[in-house]
Amino acid sequence: MNKQFLVATFVAAVLAGCAGTQPQPGADPGDPSWITPQQAVMSAAEAAPAGVDGTFAMTVQATGTQNGRIYLNSERDYRDQRNLTVALSPRAAAQLAQRLREPPSAGLRGEDILVRGTARRTTIYFYANGRMTDKYYYQTHVDVTDADQVTIR
Repeated sequence: MNKQFLVATFVAAVLAGCAGTQPQPGADPGDPSWITPQQAVMSAAEAAPAGVDGTFAMTVQATGTQNGRIYLNSERDYRDQRNLTVALSPRAAAQLAQRLREPPSAGLRGEDILVRGTARRTTIYFYANGRMTDKYYYQTHVDVTDADQVTIR
């Protein structure tokens, strides 16, 4: 009887300890309140043409620039269907450059970041001879207009 009581007490203590180890919001990179790039891509596709609001967690694998905007990508190939692109406006990029003391394209590469915003499925058209064709694919973008939307983890 005493042995069963000890075993039951031990099991109860272990289970209680497991219940107390659930991650708190913001406590670890796998925080369930953060949206992964894959979740963002799927949710934005399902919600199209509307977007999905949230806090998106990603590692910046690659960067690019076009027309004054800086793009931060969750995949090395921005065309990868699993890629989440954070599109920094020129204003947000300048603010981040001031905070980082270097351009975001260099300062954020390889960094784990959190981005608050709306993920939207964006149509990207192919061009031939300077003209838009009827060929396209989708990317998922989070537009950032203020550096306060971006946090380095």
